[in-house]
Amino acid sequence: MKKFSASTWLLFLIPSFLGILLFLIPIPTEEGWKVTIAVLAGIMAGQIESFVPWVMLVILIIAALGSLAFIGKKENTSDTVPFFEKLFNVNLFWTLTRLVAAVFAFMVLFQVGPEPVWNENTGGLLLSGDGLLSFLFTIFLFAGLFLPLLMNFGLLEFFGTMMVKIMRPLFRLPGRSSIDALASWVGDGTIGVLLTSKQYEDNKYTQREAAIIGTTFSVVSITFAIVVIEEIGLGSYFLPYYGTVVLAGLILALIMPRIYPLAQKKTEFMDGSPQESISEDVPDGQGLASHGLEKALEKADRNRSVGNFFTDGMKNVLDMWIGVAPVVMAFGTIALILAEYTSTFVILGAPFEPYLNLLGVPEAAEAAQLMVVGFADMFLPAILGAGIESEMTRFVVATMSVTQLIYMSEVGGLLLGSKIPVNIFDLIVVFLLRTVIALPIVVGVAHLLF
Repeated sequence: MKKFSASTWLLFLIPSFLGILLFLIPIPTEEGWKVTIAVLAGIMAGQIESFVPWVMLVILIIAALGSLAFIGKKENTSDTVPFFEKLFNVNLFWTLTRLVAAVFAFMVLFQVGPEPVWNENTGGLLLSGDGLLSFLFTIFLFAGLFLPLLMNFGLLEFFGTMMVKIMRPLFRLPGRSSIDALASWVGDGTIGVLLTSKQYEDNKYTQREAAIIGTTFSVVSITFAIVVIEEIGLGSYFLPYYGTVVLAGLILALIMPRIYPLAQKKTEFMDGSPQESISEDVPDGQGLASHGLEKALEKADRNRSVGNFFTDGMKNVLDMWIGVAPVVMAFGTIALILAEYTSTFVILGAPFEPYLNLLGVPEAAEAAQLMVVGFADMFLPAILGAGIESEMTRFVVATMSVTQLIYMSEVGGLLLGSKIPVNIFDLIVVFLLRTVIALPIVVGVAHLLF
């Protein structure tokens, strides 16, 4: 192993330690255990609750007008394009999405136009003072600003080397993806998506790897899982419930990368270079730990500029505010309107009724629509399923709502708004496959418990 100066070691250890503290170590709060970055975001969200929806309206309008300014110019994704051009110069579909988001936000805050758009259970749910968009404003600010602590100072290189012998054979992923999964599990799925997207843009993940991580490992936090099981009235079953989520999630993580549509994604990086261009092999005569340390220290040594740290952080923040928030507002509102005002999810859920009957789930008709309504919002099945009499069925509904993982009001919208190479069709297929595969596992556990 090469020799490095004391300053390089400190440059690796101190930022990496701070990154672990902020993103990966949960701390006790009045609402349960949360990672520090989420606590900071929550505190700030509470302080600015009265006016943050208006701030989000301004951001969404800027996103829409900025994209309109570039509407006649061909999209250019090369690294030489100025940052703000890359931020606003998107294709026609995303320009329209940003316009729709801005219009929806205006309608919500001024309560004008059709009520289904601004109702408190649709657009109003997303853009209220304590709604999802308000929280995303603060979580994007803190997570984006401090994300370089995880990415720029060698932590990913060290863990990536140490975990490659587990992640690659089991999940067809590089070792560094273990940090993404951990950040989602103890932190929040939004943090995992943000981290994955940034690494994909830096050519650290291939298209297939980024799609697998984004759709398979962006799990909701333990804290939110507690909220779901409490909402459905089964708080005393938290341990078997979360154990079932982990079991089903691991089985799905083994299966999903090996089948359509994730298995069909290209094994090349964002810049078009093939996967073989990055080797994860450990050089002869060097151990995993020493090789991982060497790569980590080399990375830290290349990132000595404090100015670059904050520049990279603010670029992350603006990228998420301008690129992702409009997608969450537009697609999340539409999905919630469909759930609240139409029978779309009842019709789509009908095929699940015979499947649930076959598996021996009581009140299968009531549970069937809840198997698909979670695509709109992960919390909807728990809210709508609270009135089901059978405890076993409620357990299945609560567990599936977390295990399905793709929901448009947050993770789904974030994935579509990010650079991760998945489209709406991919997300629908992944959601349905996860549901079909996970149901027998979840119902099997439920039969043992009830």
